Amino acid sequence: MTNRRLTLHYLGLAGAIALGAILRFWHLDLKPLWMDEVITAIFSLGKNYHDLPLNVAFPLEYVPEIFTFQPGVSCNQIAKNVATQSTHPPLFFCGMYSWLRLMTPLGSEWVTKLRSLPALFGVGAIAAIYGVNRIAFSRASGIIAAFLMAVSPFAVYLSQEARHYTMPMFLITLGLWGLMQIQRDMVERTQPRFGVWILWAIINSIGLYIHYFFALAFIAEIATIIVLMYWGKAKIRKQRQIWLALIISTSSVLISFIPWLLVILSHFQRSETNWLPSPTHIAPLYQTLISWVLMAIALPVENQPLLIVAICGLLMLIFAIGVGRQIFKNLKILWLQDTTHLATLTLLSFAVFVLLQFFAIVYILGKDITVVPRYTFVYYPSVCALLAASISKNHQSTLIFILVGFISCIFVVSNLVFQKPFQPEQVAQNMNLEPSVPLSLVVAYSNYQDVALGFSFALALEQLRSQSPLEELKINKLINKSRIINSAVNSDNFAVLQKSPDLSAFWKQFSQLPAPVTSKLNLWIVGPGLRRRDYPQQLELSGHTTCNIDPAQHYRIGVPYQLYRCRNIGLQ
Repeated sequence: MTNRRLTLHYLGLAGAIALGAILRFWHLDLKPLWMDEVITAIFSLGKNYHDLPLNVAFPLEYVPEIFTFQPGVSCNQIAKNVATQSTHPPLFFCGMYSWLRLMTPLGSEWVTKLRSLPALFGVGAIAAIYGVNRIAFSRASGIIAAFLMAVSPFAVYLSQEARHYTMPMFLITLGLWGLMQIQRDMVERTQPRFGVWILWAIINSIGLYIHYFFALAFIAEIATIIVLMYWGKAKIRKQRQIWLALIISTSSVLISFIPWLLVILSHFQRSETNWLPSPTHIAPLYQTLISWVLMAIALPVENQPLLIVAICGLLMLIFAIGVGRQIFKNLKILWLQDTTHLATLTLLSFAVFVLLQFFAIVYILGKDITVVPRYTFVYYPSVCALLAASISKNHQSTLIFILVGFISCIFVVSNLVFQKPFQPEQVAQNMNLEPSVPLSLVVAYSNYQDVALGFSFALALEQLRSQSPLEELKINKLINKSRIINSAVNSDNFAVLQKSPDLSAFWKQFSQLPAPVTSKLNLWIVGPGLRRRDYPQQLELSGHTTCNIDPAQHYRIGVPYQLYRCRNIGLQ
């Protein structure tokens, strides 16, 4: 009987991992790469911004060829690229480079391969959260935690981002596993297991080289251990040894990060870190609550008709209020029970200390990180663990959570929820308003983020324009029209031009662009930081090409972009 139960138990774990893997790898290439993912691609392919064709015009169809693997690049070189041209630690990009090297040639599926490693770490986090709850509460709670993370729309969204979120989340979950082992050893063993402390220190050392926000988790873990030392000091036998283990482990982690200290100081002073807005009164509080809701349920409310937004928003609110009351009541029970009190205290303390640091960044440093739900990856594992423990005795609630999460994940992988910032696919659709007319995309840049943003738009536009001939041919069955469109696509071009030291430098470079080889051209200018009035009414290209602004085709999705209709008089 025991063997049968164990078999069913591990079959359940395998089912949770398999379900999580399916959801994370499903439609992995459906969403377009956005700015941050382009940044990942550049460094992970062994390149840097100096390898990109800047301040020149080139055919749009060549853009995907830029994102090819550069062999023979060392992790040390990648670290130098990241140190000088980005604001992140290097280890994630080194790992991505090694992963992509195994998958060469990347071919047309390079976006899927780029996102596959984060998806894999997302699956690994499912197994890790099982380990946390199995130690903290019970085997059944571990299985439920695994299923909740498997179908969490937030976790699936992070797993489908070619960014360093699931890798640190996986390590934070392993860090919590070590923290739970330490908490149990405090009261159950006469001496601390130094092997556990060493492993915990190694996990944190690696994590600091993957994402700077990992430091928030590390500080929260240290603070939690100190709370446990004072809260349960009557039950702890060898306090002096535990203090010694904590001091040695913490010191070793800090010493391991010394080589990167000068780099992190320079990163904090870079302009790329100033994009976060200042907090607005109590907005960070309700933005935090919204982030919590999105961990369990996410229905389509982005860029939807008002009626759908109202219905989905109401359903999410009802669900949040209903389950929130139940979870609060069950957590209170876990807190009061002797068998689960310390485990609940450990996970709650970790989450609270991370949140306190979040609000310190918001209200003391003036950077509202709560506007970005993805940053909650720092404490999401502890929330998932507590949520699973609070519903583990109620099978009906468990099934409801899994069903709601699964439905939400379908919306996530279908690009209806957690849509990419700046919406590259929508920008491409707006720019492709006349598929038969040649197109030119020009992006103004003042920093490397603008460059990455421009290439994200170019990738989405190139994909759409390259498909247009086939779609037109299928729909209209007109060979001549298809030839016209093919000719237009082959005439498309792209340029990223420097905007500094001021806007006049951009317009000067723009005027020197080569004249179009066709009589008509749709020119789109993306100008980060530009106001609508900054776009002149008329522009001149070299030769006899005049471009007139189209007032009806001005858009702003994070950044403004404007259509000019150009005519080459010499070709008419």
